[in-house]
Amino acid sequence: MFCYQCEQTAKGSGCTMVGVCGKDPKTAVLQDLLFNTARGVSIIAHKAAELGLRDDEADQFVIEALFSTVTNVNFDPERVAALIRKGVAVRHRILSLYEKTAAAKGLAPQKFNGATGIEASDDLEAMAALGETFSIGKRIFSEGTDITGLKELITYGLKGAAAYLDHARILGYDGAELAAEFHELLSFISEDHSAGDLTAAALKVGALNLKVMELLDRANTETYGHPEPTRVRVTPIKGKAILVSGHDLKDLEELLKQTAGKGINIYTHGEMLPTLAYPGLKKYSHLVGNYGGAWQDQQKEFEAFPGAILMTTLPGSAVI
Repeated sequence: MFCYQCEQTAKGSGCTMVGVCGKDPKTAVLQDLLFNTARGVSIIAHKAAELGLRDDEADQFVIEALFSTVTNVNFDPERVAALIRKGVAVRHRILSLYEKTAAAKGLAPQKFNGATGIEASDDLEAMAALGETFSIGKRIFSEGTDITGLKELITYGLKGAAAYLDHARILGYDGAELAAEFHELLSFISEDHSAGDLTAAALKVGALNLKVMELLDRANTETYGHPEPTRVRVTPIKGKAILVSGHDLKDLEELLKQTAGKGINIYTHGEMLPTLAYPGLKKYSHLVGNYGGAWQDQQKEFEAFPGAILMTTLPGSAVI
């Protein structure tokens, strides 16, 4: 495997045996295949947009797929494989829609190749082998370090932005015009471009990130109020407890509603700490404080926590 998408990567250069985050080589290569499956969906979705077509399922799949490949989101190879199969199905459907619409307009539909030709399999090993063909090493050999590096920079920027857009969409803030920009940029890095053009595209990703963060901020504050200075308890309270980690404010709210008045104390962990400052969440008296530190300490901290743990980071949500 080779992964260098986080600041904790081994020796500051890349994980080559197993991820410092706990990700195994099979999951890593399947995530590469998932990313390129999403890229194939975006290529067609971007072309379809030229004919006035927009598909919400394609938008949502690409956002969720990119989010799923972020370092600490989803380590389940079967779940990643299921998303790949879903992406292939989405791609086939929007390709058919695009071709029919083009024909109705008297236009010759574009012929696609590369990532648009990825097919799913029930054989996990076969899918992993296909994922290897999209490895960074192979792309460096064919495109060089500068071009590959710039495309990776764009890729990681889009992954991060996708995580925030997904959370905004969960709260009902669609961001359809922003999803279209994801399709455009993923389509762009699927083509041959100069280092200068790719640098300009990377700057576009930066601008897109600002727009996504603005949407997410609006979604959070219009739903839960503006965060305010809040004293946070970091010591335990005697009684039953549930720990909430990840990023999803909506999941936390639903848990707080379901446990209200039942004598269960709710604690945040990691990136969920800021939720204690939102008026719409801290109004629940049983949201009592924060436990533990950063996400990379989860393994040892979760083992020591004497209660149930809810992981909210979508689309890999799970209860431990």
